[in-house]
Amino acid sequence: SGKGGDAFTFVMEHEKMTYAEAIRYLAKKYGIEIKEDKTSSESAEEQSERESLYILMNFAKEYYKNNLIHSEEGQSIGLSYFRERGFNDRTLEKFELGYALEGWENFSHEAVAKGYNKDLLEKTGLVVKKEDGSSYDRFRGRVIFPVHGLAGKVVAFGARMLSKDKNQPKYINSPETEIYHKSDVLYGLYQAKNAIRKDDVCYLVEGYTDVISMHQANVENVVASSGTALTENQIKLIHRFTENITVLFDGDNAGIKAALRGIDMILRGGLNVRVLLFPDGEDPDSFSRKIGTTEFQNYLKKNTQDFVSFKANLYAAEAAGDPIRKAESIKEIVSSIAVIPDPIKRSVYIQETSHLLKIGEPVLLTELNKILVQERRKNEKEKLRDQEVQEPVEPIEDIGTISKIDPLSLVYYQERETIRLLLNYADETVDELKLSDLWNRVVLLLPH
Repeated sequence: SGKGGDAFTFVMEHEKMTYAEAIRYLAKKYGIEIKEDKTSSESAEEQSERESLYILMNFAKEYYKNNLIHSEEGQSIGLSYFRERGFNDRTLEKFELGYALEGWENFSHEAVAKGYNKDLLEKTGLVVKKEDGSSYDRFRGRVIFPVHGLAGKVVAFGARMLSKDKNQPKYINSPETEIYHKSDVLYGLYQAKNAIRKDDVCYLVEGYTDVISMHQANVENVVASSGTALTENQIKLIHRFTENITVLFDGDNAGIKAALRGIDMILRGGLNVRVLLFPDGEDPDSFSRKIGTTEFQNYLKKNTQDFVSFKANLYAAEAAGDPIRKAESIKEIVSSIAVIPDPIKRSVYIQETSHLLKIGEPVLLTELNKILVQERRKNEKEKLRDQEVQEPVEPIEDIGTISKIDPLSLVYYQERETIRLLLNYADETVDELKLSDLWNRVVLLLPH
């Protein structure tokens, strides 16, 4: 391949690990003992506790898996549910699905009998302690979806209720712990990372069963935000494997509006966004099972569209015959374009929007520049406010030194571009220059 490096750099590149993580990973894999630098007793204790939490989570995963396959309750309730969803044995093992038995303390009794510490049970969130000092299992009578970290270790669980008890939430999830921060984890990324790297695109869905159903349909480059709003850290996580995200929308208004909020965040992160909308009332899980594997794959290939086209069509349907709503929808689209950090991509999307909506490009550029200038002024004010709080004001010794211009300021780039235009087109008339259009492009090309 022409790549240089050793076994450590290969693992770092392939598994997206740090150097220290790669060393520990390889040492554990090949049974090699490693001697680490001496650390303080406090940090050593923290490291030991983290490892203990991972070990306990792995025990819980195996316990729930065993319940699903070998207990009568797990087979009749949990396994029957997964079979109804069409999940085969390979899928059950791939995602290490399980079942939590009914009963308040089945898991905790088993864990304590195996020698696990009660305090650690609470720290993993597997056991909930009550005010009176007693405790109970968090997951009871539910199918279990283990959540894996990037290295494959289980860091949390999601659990779905199968009964129709309206007093209980449909899904409950592990709380935040020392080893689990939900804003930094994507469900299915461990199983999907190689496929994402290979196909150079990541499908983003909402729930656990959506991810698993798409794997069953041989679409493995898919992750879920697990019902929570998409975060910047999750976007950065995807960016480690690809620059392309396709957001799959459920075919209902709630699903569309929820996913729309994540598009601007993805664009702000510098990634390319495409969108796919399922038929009304369908989601990736139901639709893949409804039309079959081959048709589902074809649907994904033929129906994705760039976010500008998607938003334009969506707002066009909403704003039919209402000029005020149409104007608002155009501003919404331009606002999304404004968060893109790459000025060339912004320019291309402005041209695309002009073509789709039959709106003059200078008009869109004016609106875009207004948004960019407002955002820049806001950022500069925040920066100045932070400096005023953090840095003492220094006396000015030489009045001549204050003529230096901050290269990040808006004025600097405007003046520099204006001078360039004057030098290049000094022999042309004002009419030929079309100054308003040129000025719009000056601001469009500014760093953002």
